[in-house]
Parts: sequence; C-alpha cells; structure tokens
Amino acid sequence: MQFKISKELLDQIDNLILHNKERELHDLLSELHYADIAEIMEELDDNQASYIFSILDSEKTADVLMEIDEELRVKILKRMSAKEIAEEIDELDTDDAADIIAELPQSKKEEVISELEDVEHAKDIVDLLRYDEDTAGGLMGKELVKVNENWNVLTCVKEMRLQAENVTRVHSIYVVDDDNRLKGRLSLKDLLTTSTKTPISDVYIKKVDYVRVNTSNTEVARIMQKYDLEAIPVVDEMGRLVGRITIDDIVDVIKEEADKDYQLAAGISQDVEADDSILELTRARLPWLVLALFGGFISVHTLGLFEPAMKEHGQLFFFTPLIAAMAGNVGVQSSAIIVQGLANNSISGSLWNRLLKEISLSLLNGIILATILFLGSHFLLGYATQIGEIIAVALISVIVIASLIGTFIPLLLDKMGIDPALATGPFITTSNDICGILIYFSIARLILGF
Repeated sequence: MQFKISKELLDQIDNLILHNKERELHDLLSELHYADIAEIMEELDDNQASYIFSILDSEKTADVLMEIDEELRVKILKRMSAKEIAEEIDELDTDDAADIIAELPQSKKEEVISELEDVEHAKDIVDLLRYDEDTAGGLMGKELVKVNENWNVLTCVKEMRLQAENVTRVHSIYVVDDDNRLKGRLSLKDLLTTSTKTPISDVYIKKVDYVRVNTSNTEVARIMQKYDLEAIPVVDEMGRLVGRITIDDIVDVIKEEADKDYQLAAGISQDVEADDSILELTRARLPWLVLALFGGFISVHTLGLFEPAMKEHGQLFFFTPLIAAMAGNVGVQSSAIIVQGLANNSISGSLWNRLLKEISLSLLNGIILATILFLGSHFLLGYATQIGEIIAVALISVIVIASLIGTFIPLLLDKMGIDPALATGPFITTSNDICGILIYFSIARLILGF
C-alpha cells in the first residue's frame, strides 16, 4: 500500500522529538522508505528535520539527502561539517554527488572535495562540476559498464564483474575502442549465448543512441522519450565515452520543465514554490499582473470608443464579457496545443498548413457555438433577431481571430528563441480580450450603422 502522511503520524513524531525519544523515533523511521522519510521531513520545521536526519542509519542518509526539497537540503548541509558532507557524498553516485556539491558555497566545495576518501570518485565529481547543469554533461553520471571491442567474451565477463561493483544498476554494456571512443553496445543475451572465445567485435551492436556533453537536458529527455530508453551514453567532442544518463534523472527534467511551463502559463515569471517568501512570490507574479492591468486599461479604453453605441443599444453591453471570455479561452486552447507540439517536437507540415487547419477548426467550432448563442439569445433571453445576428457573427469572427493569434504567437516566440509557454498565459488572454471587444463592436457598428 502506498505510504501517506497522516496528522496522527506527524503528531506522534512531533511528540517523540519533543521528549527526545531517539530510540523510539529511530525504530519508527527504520521501517520507512527513504523517499517517505524525506516527505515527512518536508512537513516538519527545520530543527525537527535536522534532528531526524541526525538519527537516521548511515545507509539511508545519503538517499534521503537527495530526495528532500532543495531548500531544506541546503539548510541541513549548512549544519554539517565538510567531513560529514564528504561521508554522505562518498555513498552517492557521481551525478547526485556533483548536484549536492554544486549547491554549496565555493569555499565549502573545496573543503568537501578535499575530505573525500575515494580519489577516483572525487576526480569524477570534479569533472562533472565543469558542465552546465542544463546539459547532458550536467546530468550524466560516471558509473557505467564498458568493454573493449578487441576483447573476447571471457575477458569481457571478467571485466564487467569488476566494474559492476561500482554501478547500482546495469542498464547497458557499452563497447569502446582503444581510445575510449564509443563504438556500440553489447546485448546481455548475446553475451550469455556466445562462446567465451568469441571476439566482442563479432557480436556487439554497432547502432547505439547517444548524446554529446553539450546537448540540452530537454533534448536528452525528448530522445529518451522517443526511443523508450532507460539509459543513454554521453560522449565528448571527440566521441569518447564519458558517462551515461539514466531514466530517473530524465523524469526529474521532465517534471521541472512541466512545472516551469505551467508557471509561465499561469503568469509566473520565475521558478517559485508555494512556501517561498512573500517577496519572492511577488517578484514572480507581479510582472504579468502589471501586464494584465495595462491590458485592462486598453480594454476599458476600447469600450469607451463605443460608448454612444452602448447608450443607444444597451443590450450589446451584456454580451461583452461573453465575447471577451470566448476569445481568451479559444486563444489559450490553440496556443496550448502548439506549445505542447513544440515541446514534443511533434509539429509537422508548413506554417500555412497549420494556420489553414486552425481556421477550418475554428470556423466549425464558431458556427456551432454561434448557432447555440443565437437561438439562446432569441428564444431564452428574448433579444431581437438583429442583436442575435450581431452576436453570432461577432462570435464566429472572434473565435477565428483568437485561434490564429493563439497559433501564430507561440510559433513566433519559438522562432525568436523565447519560451513559447509564455503564449499560454496572461499575454495571450489579454490580447485576445482586447481583440474580441474590438471585433464585436466593429461588427455591431457595421450592422446597426451607428
């Protein structure tokens, strides 16, 4: 059964900490998975979380450290000496170890690295720290299993046994040449069913998917998603095998990108969490709220241009929110589909074909919705037929224009190198609100002649 935090459990832990019942608390936590312990720690205050971390078994602390929220991890690390941090890092894979060291102040980084007992482990971590965190080099770990193309099967098996001791999970066996250049991969099935004297060059698979150290993390995620890979090798500029990226790292990348796009779509310009300070949350939200406010001023000004018409034909005013809302909704729908397609690299065909398809779709939707609105305004609300015609024609026009804006803007932003997720937020909603109101009253003026 999946673990769930309850108020009773938190109260129990709080009481055990309060009365310093270390043994009972240790026994309670020892049965839990490290991810569950991390979840509990995030529900407690900093002092309580640090206390729990201090009483955990040594084989769990490193895993818990990687699972907890980054902000809490930084606070816990501040309370630890360089030697204590080094002891935790010695238990982690190189990619996780490099991530933790990267979060430390520069002076403490050097102290921690100097305290690492495993010299080779320390060298690998230092090497990983050279790469940008948003690239394949920043994602990869050094732990992998590789064999030389000039070996036979028996030699490979012996070497693999030695290498596998330092690898948590063997996803693939990579084949390299004498210069460590990636040549292919080895099937475990072929290895087990082939004579021990057979040269590896006769059995390894020459086709292998790989990425370079400077490949962006989003591109790595796209490749691994497309080809259903559990791991992918990373090569340097000379094609030499330098590491591998595993699926657990890519899941984190996908989640981070999804969170980022969701925040952009909601009008939040920075990466923030719910428990961040009021000042940080304000900085993230205020720019788009200011934009929405200016958009509101423009909408008010646009309505003011048609004030005489609203005095003479007051019924038109009551449908203004409906027209504006439909424009915003249609624009967000269209832009969301395009943004998703750009993210997945699944948009095919020319721009004109995409726009033509969007026009056809919006026309069909517009006609259906306009028919419903016309019948409803006439038979349910009792408005004159002419008013119904104005609203119906305006709705069709607004839906078509809004869908085109929602399609074109994210494609344009993508061409300009700007995150197209911006197009699904207040930017697209505000612009379509203004366009919707302008189109609505322009059509009304055309039909009514005011």
